[in-house]
Amino acid sequence: MSWFESLILGLVQGLTEFLPVSSSAHLRLTAAFSGWEDPGAAFTAITQIGTEAAVLIYFRKDIGRIISAWFRSLADKSMRGDQDARMGWLVIVGSIPIGVLGVTLKDQIEGPFRDLRITATMLIVMGVVLGVADRLAARDESGGRHRAPMQRKGLQDLGVRDGLIYGACQAMALIPGVSRSGATISGGLFMGYTRESAARYSFLLAVPAVLASGLFELKDAMEDDHVAWGPTIFATVIAFAVGYVVIAWFMKFISTKSFMPFVWYRIVLGIVIIVLVTMGALSPHAAESAG
Repeated sequence: MSWFESLILGLVQGLTEFLPVSSSAHLRLTAAFSGWEDPGAAFTAITQIGTEAAVLIYFRKDIGRIISAWFRSLADKSMRGDQDARMGWLVIVGSIPIGVLGVTLKDQIEGPFRDLRITATMLIVMGVVLGVADRLAARDESGGRHRAPMQRKGLQDLGVRDGLIYGACQAMALIPGVSRSGATISGGLFMGYTRESAARYSFLLAVPAVLASGLFELKDAMEDDHVAWGPTIFATVIAFAVGYVVIAWFMKFISTKSFMPFVWYRIVLGIVIIVLVTMGALSPHAAESAG
């Protein structure tokens, strides 16, 4: 991997990780459109450490409170009803599905799931799902001619059942094209949560899963003599800087705007990929590494 490739891929990772458009799909597509080798699942996981570092800094006050309250609740039973302590447990509960499936489906994630036909299909399908979920949320918020606006749930209403459903949605993002934030936010909207609450829990829930995945891949990469460490670390730093800016923008955007621009973008991109693959202009399979 060249330094230029790592710059572009780092920018793509940072720009798309927190938007409901699938960062893994965009890394795969950027390489395919540019004629580069597929950066691979390991590169994706390691650069995601950079974007998750951005989450840790942006939500540092929330995360600090949650960790502190969770540890105190281990020894003090009276703390177990505290909202921050409960959130700590709910993040753990919600991380179980992706942890189990990530290990179980590791070979598929690094191989067959990276087929562009699957990526394109998931972009379209999950785009439609996000669009329906967004419309339901908008209907509840605005009401209608014959119904009053409906109060949507906040994170204080989150329980074990909803936490597991969020976790199952997050696990779907193991398939490129689904989008971690897109799947979890859609799940939250369908369960009746506000856009802000769904996005906030989505970001918090991603921290342990993404960091664990990145460290796991990092361990394996350290045993591989062919890893381009300089460009990979450079891409991770770029992803961190860009990701932080995107989080700040996205949290403001969803407080007043619809997800529909992302929905249409996903659908159009998915259709374009299917057309290009069908015409033979784009190979559905990753380019083979020369190393």
